[in-house]
Amino acid sequence: MTKAARRATAASRHLLYELAVQAPVRDVAWIRRWFRRAAGRPLRSLREDFCGTAALAAEFVRGGDDHRAVGVDASAATLRWARANVLPRLDEGQRRRLRLLHGDVRTVRTAPVDLTIAANFSYCVFHERPELLGYLRAVRRGLRRGGFVLLDAWGGGLTQRRFVERQRHRGFAHVWEQRAFDPITHRVDCRIHFELRGGAVLRDAFVYDWRTWSLPELQDLLREAGFDRVQVLMQDARSGAFVRRRRADADPTWLAFVAGRRGQR
Repeated sequence: MTKAARRATAASRHLLYELAVQAPVRDVAWIRRWFRRAAGRPLRSLREDFCGTAALAAEFVRGGDDHRAVGVDASAATLRWARANVLPRLDEGQRRRLRLLHGDVRTVRTAPVDLTIAANFSYCVFHERPELLGYLRAVRRGLRRGGFVLLDAWGGGLTQRRFVERQRHRGFAHVWEQRAFDPITHRVDCRIHFELRGGAVLRDAFVYDWRTWSLPELQDLLREAGFDRVQVLMQDARSGAFVRRRRADADPTWLAFVAGRRGQR
């Protein structure tokens, strides 16, 4: 593949991912509403870990002149794409209030924020318990007192199998392939492919080597990391809303957020 072809593929995969997977306007609106209820104050600062193209962080700074955000990612190439394609969508003031940082989310230091979010199951790159615990402790150190962390999660019996799921969009299809799942380690091999109009296919546009963490594990780790008010927000199958639950019915597939608060100490 030529350098020009590789650049074209990289550019298109990020744009297609935004169109197929992300909904930053909806997600930021929900995050702001949830935070106000949970923290008792407006959300003014946000850190998006494993930010990729920083779609959430960029949308957040559009919300007001007092909104500040930081995006942190280990991929310099992805951050370059964000600077070239996402930042130009913002006005000058919004760009000043958004920082994109290249580095390890466990060691990059930023000013304390109200909320840190690790979305799209990105923290699942940590396969071992000490790794995830170390990350959560670093998150807690980077929060203002009374701030929160949000981690999304997914599971259910039907997710512990090999399968392919295809969703059609205008001009292309997004294909999610779960190629392998190990019930002993909960290690999962997932791929995203894009099928383009005219028959072209971007295979393995994104490849994920994850460990799927259970909701009890995530709650225990948050408490061990020093968070309080740990809670699970399950997605309602009918409305799509995320609602705090202490118990839930068995579901072959489910989505949730797990939240924890840094206390006042």
